[in-house]
Amino acid sequence: MNIHKNVSKIYASSGVNLDNSEKVKDQIKTIAQNTYDQNVMGGVGGFGALYQISGYDQPILVSSTDPVGTKLSVAGMANDYSNIGIDLVNACINDLIVVGADPLFFLDYIATSVMDPEIVVTVVEGIAKMCEESNCALIGGETSEMPGVFQNGKFDVSGFVVGAVESSKMLNPHQNIRINDDLIGIPSNGLHTNGYSLVRHVFNLEEDTSPLFRQFKGINNSLGQELLKPHISYYKTLKPVYELVNGIAHITGGGLFENVPRILPDNVMAIFDSTTWDVQEIFNLIQNQGQVDTIEMYHVFNMGLGMVLSVNPSQTDEVLNTIPTSKIVGKVAEKSGADRVVIENI
Repeated sequence: MNIHKNVSKIYASSGVNLDNSEKVKDQIKTIAQNTYDQNVMGGVGGFGALYQISGYDQPILVSSTDPVGTKLSVAGMANDYSNIGIDLVNACINDLIVVGADPLFFLDYIATSVMDPEIVVTVVEGIAKMCEESNCALIGGETSEMPGVFQNGKFDVSGFVVGAVESSKMLNPHQNIRINDDLIGIPSNGLHTNGYSLVRHVFNLEEDTSPLFRQFKGINNSLGQELLKPHISYYKTLKPVYELVNGIAHITGGGLFENVPRILPDNVMAIFDSTTWDVQEIFNLIQNQGQVDTIEMYHVFNMGLGMVLSVNPSQTDEVLNTIPTSKIVGKVAEKSGADRVVIENI
């Protein structure tokens, strides 16, 4: 009598397919192994992943966790999950590197109603691709079927990354940012992973997904392709300038208004000139389609800036030359009043 088969059959009747799950986990293990380096002592498959830290005298561990938010729903509506794993890794790593850290290892969590092996493998392939490009090991994770918790066909994915920075080289913006620092912006390529709830409302996507397959004026792709562009990784862009900057802000949900104050000392404010950088047409389309107030747009979206660096003017030219896409977009000034961020000419 094959007890395993009987248990699998009974469990499957409750909505959980053990055989499917095991096959997917075997595939994930194979995919993940391409990201391992000499520091991985135990990866996917064990009860706990093992990683040996090397190359640091006094390492400070830095961690970050993130989902991809309701961008996942848009991917489902468009039936295109090819960039979701990329989004997940880059959303996490970009929050890690703003203190000057290097990513070491990454774990993912995929929870679903009923496991679709093709979708799970597609997402994990994206995760592994970006981990490999970022010299980061996909060291572990979890996939689970939870019928009754998730609606049929629905799932969620989240990531967790650990990095390290030499104690003496860690960025400390609250101590180092000064009045008269230049604010240097690095472009985004669109929404990244924020603002999708507003997008779904503006285009009424819950009732009608057809706009995703239309091409709107000023947009070269279909709306769905534009919305599903992957979140940019800034790791290799920023690494050469870590020692030249006083602080770095990742512009995610909440835009400039909420993310820049996270790195500012109490006595200063940031003043931006919105005419100094390009705002992608997708933001104009969203604003016009939904009649969204400009201030609200800047509170929800990155509006064309993926990262903002605070730089001593003596280092500005070197940063601009090192990152050709970067531009001076503002200044750090003495705080006057309650505002921490002012955006002029919007």
